[in-house]
Amino acid sequence: MFDQLPQLLANAGPGPMLSALIEQFRAEKKYHELFDALLMQERLRLGLPMALTSSIDELAEPIRSRVEEAYLGACREVGTLLLAEKRVREAWPYLRPLADRDLVAQGLATIEPDDENLQSLVEILLHEGVDVGRGYQLVLDHYGTCNAISAFDGVVMARPRAEQRDAAARLVRRLHEELLANVRADAEMREGSPPTESSIRQIVARRPEIFEGNSYHIDLTHLASVIRHARLLEDHPTIRLALDLAEYGRRLSPQFRSTGEEPFVDAYNSEALFFAAQLQEQVEAALSHFRERAEQVDAYHEGTLAAEVYVVLLARLGRCQEAINAAAKLIPPGTHTTGFAPTLMELCCQAGDYTRLLENCQERGDLVGYAAGLIAAGSST
Repeated sequence: MFDQLPQLLANAGPGPMLSALIEQFRAEKKYHELFDALLMQERLRLGLPMALTSSIDELAEPIRSRVEEAYLGACREVGTLLLAEKRVREAWPYLRPLADRDLVAQGLATIEPDDENLQSLVEILLHEGVDVGRGYQLVLDHYGTCNAISAFDGVVMARPRAEQRDAAARLVRRLHEELLANVRADAEMREGSPPTESSIRQIVARRPEIFEGNSYHIDLTHLASVIRHARLLEDHPTIRLALDLAEYGRRLSPQFRSTGEEPFVDAYNSEALFFAAQLQEQVEAALSHFRERAEQVDAYHEGTLAAEVYVVLLARLGRCQEAINAAAKLIPPGTHTTGFAPTLMELCCQAGDYTRLLENCQERGDLVGYAAGLIAAGSST
């Protein structure tokens, strides 16, 4: 090919020479060289020097936009070609500038993890946010529960709430599967046959002896962390698994029972109550408990979590108006919240009634919030 370039340049000019070079790189799968050649081709078309001595931002329009379009086009072509070759680590620098998560996720969906690409897949899918659910599942499957919990705290909690819920559900299912298998094995070892009960709650309720001698069946730091993240869940099947985990925790030796911040100081008991109410069990007892904690805890000095949990529970039970009133009353204006509860605006949108929001904004002199409430109310009619 080197011998042909001078002749192509002499006989046909730089355009055909670059076109031939590009086709050669495609055929030989020399994709990094292909990227450079594609950019050279566009610079030639635009009358720019082969080596830009200034940044793209310094170019005048419309030249700048043309160069940027060519750059992204070359990134798309080369990144896609590398991904088709399963060269994940090499593909990502070209694909990142596109900001096209669907394109990358679809390309990665066909690539099975192995020793060579696993770390790159986790980095792109989870840490870069291309497909958080699949990336988090890879962490669970290949790095274990402990690393998955660390990834949840360090990465997932910074992602949008829907992705947090998806990851929390995966984490709950995994820990529940492990604990159920361990509890069943213990019961079978003691009794000589596997238990007939299908849930952890049923197995341990009928066999309190499996906790004798301060026994436990799972890493207890994992149990506490997973149950804490399970508060995010809204789908009933996975909430039922979380309740199973909390019921197990309630029966541990007192020295192993987790404690937390308000309103989950008595962690396993109050978390079991929180999950059970969402499954229409012990609803009034749960509302009474969390209402009392929300009213008793000083939100200014101890944080707003107690109030937020009560608001969340009301909202998940479909008591939207009560949730609105509780949020307006119990979460002081201007306080920093955890973000666990929906905002007053979100609650009013859910209820289709903005009266309390408008009143609240008037009381606080919040003109921006009041205007937003008026616009939202008008658009909903």
